[in-house]
Amino acid sequence: MRRARRPARRGLVAILGSLAIAAATLGAAGCGSADDPADDAATVFAASSLTEAFRAIDPDPAFSFAGSDQLAFQVEQGAPADVFASASPKYADALHAKGLVLAPRVFATNRVVVIVPTANPAGIRRVGDLADPGVKLVIGEPDVPIGAYTRTALARLGLSAALANVVSQEHDVKSIVAKVALGEADAGLAYLTDVRPAEGRVASIPIPARAQPVVEYAVAVVRSTRHRAEADAFVDRLLGEPGRAVLARLGFGLPRPR
Repeated sequence: MRRARRPARRGLVAILGSLAIAAATLGAAGCGSADDPADDAATVFAASSLTEAFRAIDPDPAFSFAGSDQLAFQVEQGAPADVFASASPKYADALHAKGLVLAPRVFATNRVVVIVPTANPAGIRRVGDLADPGVKLVIGEPDVPIGAYTRTALARLGLSAALANVVSQEHDVKSIVAKVALGEADAGLAYLTDVRPAEGRVASIPIPARAQPVVEYAVAVVRSTRHRAEADAFVDRLLGEPGRAVLARLGFGLPRPR
């Protein structure tokens, strides 16, 4: 839930301006956003990296986009969610083990990339440059999926020393992209699918396949849902051809049949 504050200092004008630029860069759908639900609509809690995809797949539900760990905690605390979708099966599986959601299903995959501002003032050309002295790096917090995936990728490349260049750890991937797009960091690590919404503001540098973590998304119906039919309909659409077509078009991978 957003809370409005009355600016106390002129310095806040600059902050608000930056936020406006970030919103324009990343589109109408922002991290941590929540829609106003209709009485007969499902409420979908989803990882922020799913913002564009989920709204394209089905515009009817009320969506709340944020970090997967934050949303999982909210479900544990009884937030009125009908569907939960996370950027790692870890969170959906944990809720299932507690009896809070029905059996999760993996529905998409992704890849981690390095992102830089299009001007690239730090001259970063490859992943190894992230460890250079003076590079300002922004990554996800350790408990956020993108943060965990980032640390896995850097460790596999022998670049854990790059963590010494971290100037900010963010709650979700959209915040990482916003900071890089605004030039507040020289580089960040995000999902490949988050580059397109920020096209013209950021460029991507691939991470070698040998270092790529397994990035999977899982979805589950919340057991306490009061909109079971609507929740099931959303999940069916996500897992069916309409959902798969949108996910593929936006750059997500599709999971192998199990």
